[in-house]
Amino acid sequence: MRPTWDSYFIELMQTIGKRATCDRGRSGCIIVKDKQIVTTGYVGSPPGLSHCDEVGHLMKKVVDDDGTERMHCMRTIHAEQNAICQAAKHGISLQDATLYCKMEPCRVCAMLIISCGIKRVVAEKRYHAAQESRDMFEKAGVILDVIEDEEEQY
Repeated sequence: MRPTWDSYFIELMQTIGKRATCDRGRSGCIIVKDKQIVTTGYVGSPPGLSHCDEVGHLMKKVVDDDGTERMHCMRTIHAEQNAICQAAKHGISLQDATLYCKMEPCRVCAMLIISCGIKRVVAEKRYHAAQESRDMFEKAGVILDVIEDEEEQY
């Protein structure tokens, strides 16, 4: 059976995520305009810096709004950030594009998505700390579609 466009791009995003260099997320991202892929990204360290898979994680304590403390790896750039950086590097406008990602974007990624003019985000799953992102997307007019109403575990 022929997949829908969203299913097609989600499947490709999953494949791109296999290149990720942090085993905590292995996330990928695809940004599409007019049903054409314009850029991709995956979780990994900036060029020239060590990757988690090589030297281990750079864990830091993060405190959620509800007071919950978690350890978060800070060595890598998120897949969404890498995809946006690739577009900037190559002079590609993301105005009115659609972004496909593994889980709802974090707050920082949401701000970048809004700032570069992306109009729709399709996430495979929920993210435990995405409420601020959801609120910002709503205020900015960015459509957020989540395929599976379950939280990504990592």
